[in-house]
Amino acid sequence: MNLTVRPIAGTHELDLFNSLPYVLNEEVADDLAAGRRKPEWLWLALRGDRVVARAGWWSRAGDEHPAFLDIFDIDGDVEDSVRLLETALPAVIPAGATPPEYYRSIPADWRDDPASRQAVEDRMGALERVGAKLFVERLRLEWRPGTPIPESSGRLAFRPVGDPAELIDLMTLVLDGTLDAHSVDDLTRMTPAEAARAQYHDELERYESPSDWWRIATLPDGEPVGFVTPAHNGYNPIIGYIAVVPAHRGHGYIHDLLAEGTRVLAEQDVPRIRAATDVGNVPMAAAFARAGYVTFERRIDMTWATT
Repeated sequence: MNLTVRPIAGTHELDLFNSLPYVLNEEVADDLAAGRRKPEWLWLALRGDRVVARAGWWSRAGDEHPAFLDIFDIDGDVEDSVRLLETALPAVIPAGATPPEYYRSIPADWRDDPASRQAVEDRMGALERVGAKLFVERLRLEWRPGTPIPESSGRLAFRPVGDPAELIDLMTLVLDGTLDAHSVDDLTRMTPAEAARAQYHDELERYESPSDWWRIATLPDGEPVGFVTPAHNGYNPIIGYIAVVPAHRGHGYIHDLLAEGTRVLAEQDVPRIRAATDVGNVPMAAAFARAGYVTFERRIDMTWATT
C-alpha cells in the first residue's frame, strides 16, 4: 500500500492525528484554538487509513514560525517516518532556516525497558537521518502537594523583583560557569548580557503568571545572592529559572532559593509544580531531590546544525 504524507486537512482530523498515543494529545485541540499550533504544522504519514507516523510543531501564540518539534511518533517502518520528516520539514520550515529544536518526554527508566528504549532509539535514528543530533538529556521533575517544604534557614531575605533590569543583570552574572547546556550554547553566539536579555524577553516575560511571584534572595546587608522565578507557563506551575551568582556559590543557597520558590507556588494551592534540569547538572538535580521533587520523566532534546 502506498505511503501518503500530508498535513491534516483541518480540525476534523484531530482524532486521526491523535490516534497514536502521547501525553500531549490532550493539549493539541486547545493549542490549535489558542494559536500555538496550526493545522499545516500537524503532519501524517498514512498507509490507507492507518497512521504509521506523525509529526507536530508548536509555537508561542502569535508566532509566525514554529518554535519546537514536540510531537513525533512512529507506528510502523522507520523508513516511513524518515519520508514524513523529509517531506514535512521543507514545507513547515522557511527556506534557508535551521529547523527548530526537537524535544520529547520519555519514561524516566527508558534505558531499562526494552520497548521504551527501542521507541526512543527509533525516533532519534529517524531524526538523525534528516540532520538532527542529540543536544542534551534532561530530567523532568515534579513536586506534589503534601510534600514537606523545607523551613527557611534564616540566612537569606527574599523580596519581589522590582526593576526587570536588576533581574536581567543577575541573569547575566549567573551565566558565568553555568552548567545548563542551552545557556552554554547561547554563549557561543551571544554575549552574556545579550543571552540574558533574550531569555528574559523570550521566556520570562511571556509567562502567564504575575511577575510579583519572582524573588531575589539577599544577604542581611541587601547584597543579592541569587533569584528564583516561580511561574505558570500556560500548562503547569513551574520553577522557571533559579540560580546563584558566582560570588556566592558553594554555600548551599540554592536550597533556600528552591524552598522559597516552591513555597510561593504552594501558597497558590497548585495541583503540582514542575521543573527541569539537565542530567549533567548534578548539583541542581541534587537540590531538587533534596527539596522533595521526583523525576517523573526525562526529556530528549535534539538540534540541527545552524545553517
